[in-house]
Amino acid sequence: MTDRTPLVSLGDLTWDVLAKPDTMLLPGGDSTGRIELSGGGSAANLAVWAARCGFPARFTGKIGLDRFGELATAELHAERVGTDLLLSREHPTGVILGLIDRRGQRAMLTGQGADWELLPEELPLDTLRGAAHLHLTAWSLFRDPPRAAALLAARVAKEAGATLSLDPGSFQMIQQMGRESFLRVLQDVPFDVFFPNDDEARAMSGHADRHAAMDWFRAHYPQALIVMKLDEDGVLIEGPGQARVQVPATQDRAIDATGAGDSFGGAFLAGWLTHGDAVRAAGLAVQVGGWVVSRFGARPPADADLHERLRRHGVTVVR
Repeated sequence: MTDRTPLVSLGDLTWDVLAKPDTMLLPGGDSTGRIELSGGGSAANLAVWAARCGFPARFTGKIGLDRFGELATAELHAERVGTDLLLSREHPTGVILGLIDRRGQRAMLTGQGADWELLPEELPLDTLRGAAHLHLTAWSLFRDPPRAAALLAARVAKEAGATLSLDPGSFQMIQQMGRESFLRVLQDVPFDVFFPNDDEARAMSGHADRHAAMDWFRAHYPQALIVMKLDEDGVLIEGPGQARVQVPATQDRAIDATGAGDSFGGAFLAGWLTHGDAVRAAGLAVQVGGWVVSRFGARPPADADLHERLRRHGVTVVR
């Protein structure tokens, strides 16, 4: 991209409650552990990480007119992420409870809030028409609303010349919605970049083997760059003009996987939108994702290690 107009991420902004118990939770029992409260939501997290990696980012979505919404918004602004927010008196800001096990894997319980109630007539059309890139997550597609708003946003941005990316969001939600129903919805999303993880790739393609899943994606979405996130095995990439390449993960020890895919996506898009090299962008993204999983939370405070990783990949850090 030459004009560097913002990446716009549309969808979920929530208040996250992350908990990592020291021992197994038992019915009726008590345990100690680590708890963190912070702004979250997959779409908002991606915007934060794109901004941290040097690309102008903007978030649009809907939150409640409440204290959680105020706190989550303040965190976005502190990260230099612009916002177009709709405030709801009828619905609270969404809250997500994340339970993290000893291996760093997390199970999420989502309290649906205002972010699930975005309507087409509430979209900031000028922002969408001015975007270089629009990012959506499938959390905006699993039900309607907000599906109609997300589909209209995709259409408006694409007609104005933006590229579009999509993260399928949750293998469990794909299964609950039904594979065929989910695939039908995707027919109306003209994405250029697709970010499935291993579980989502299996749920969508029906193939347990990663390369067979990639073959399926390339056959069904030949116009798209497929960026398959494989946790400790790195990332598998293939798309128009891009031969299949696997970029290895870092050796960081996993503490908490919350937000790992969002940080990867934000870093990848920041690189890809800047220089267009998918493999180079993936090299940055695995470094950022590895740093995130080795810490607690989706947006840990930046430190010298992160700044050095960004610097090595040509990102100028604004402190």
